[in-house]
Amino acid sequence: MTSIPVAGSGRAASHRWQTLVRRFPLITFFALANGISWLAWVPYILSLDGFGVLHFRYPDLLMGNQLTAILPGAYLGPLTAAFTVTAATEGREGLRRWRKRLFQFRAGVLWYAFALFAVPVAVLLGTLAATDAEGFRVPSLMVLVVYVPMLVLQFFTTGLAEEPGWRDFALSRLQQRHQPMIATFVLGVLWITWHLPLFLTPWAGPDVTAETIARFAVMAMEMSFLITLVYNKGRQSLPLVMLLHCSINNFQSVAFSEFFPDAGEELLWGPVLGLGVLSLIVIVVTKGRLGYTGGVDTKIQPAASVRGSAARTRQL
Repeated sequence: MTSIPVAGSGRAASHRWQTLVRRFPLITFFALANGISWLAWVPYILSLDGFGVLHFRYPDLLMGNQLTAILPGAYLGPLTAAFTVTAATEGREGLRRWRKRLFQFRAGVLWYAFALFAVPVAVLLGTLAATDAEGFRVPSLMVLVVYVPMLVLQFFTTGLAEEPGWRDFALSRLQQRHQPMIATFVLGVLWITWHLPLFLTPWAGPDVTAETIARFAVMAMEMSFLITLVYNKGRQSLPLVMLLHCSINNFQSVAFSEFFPDAGEELLWGPVLGLGVLSLIVIVVTKGRLGYTGGVDTKIQPAASVRGSAARTRQL
């Protein structure tokens, strides 16, 4: 006998989904972020740019085909996951606060200077230390002409695609449950894992080896500690965090080869050294707190309590 759908069964399923997400918000976020991005990247991996199973190529635009092949999956994963879980756990008021933090520019000038210059300086010093200044060149002013527009482009592509999810959603919740060092390490591992399918594409460059992946993983973990510091000390300013994230990508892709035109494989560990020293200094100076204070602004309210305290929330 054919069963007749019971009215309200859809609502019951929706309620079970919401209950599950509210119980496991972080697990849901990471599962969605990885699953959606990886699924979106499968055609790129199978295309002629990857394994050649599918007979087409993604069109080039400015930075090769990263904007057309990688960026859609990067946008869809962390952003969709953060939006979905925030809507399920905090409701409309939570989404309003989440969107508001995207335009949170209130941070000290020194932290903007740190976001812009700390990483390039650390990369340069680390590489110089690793090479004894061999092969170092002072680049032409044309590098600066290209550097600034590309930084802006990175800000609205890589930065906007990733940081509202990884740091604004995930880091804030992880720090409520764990010490900042542990929260940063856990998020760093998951952030590295999210990138792994891209090593099957031209994104990783030619001749990818285990050393290539290891070097990326170490740098990503070092950047995670620096981003946590800036997120906490910069009053949870998302534009500031996005700027710091973009500074490493932009410097490596635009300026590094101009400073070290003859860089060999051994020089590529220089940035790892520089960022490692900077991260260690940050950890020691902050005594492992990474600027975290656990203030009121980091409190995440469940959807049930948000509606009951809307008037109080608007005064924050």
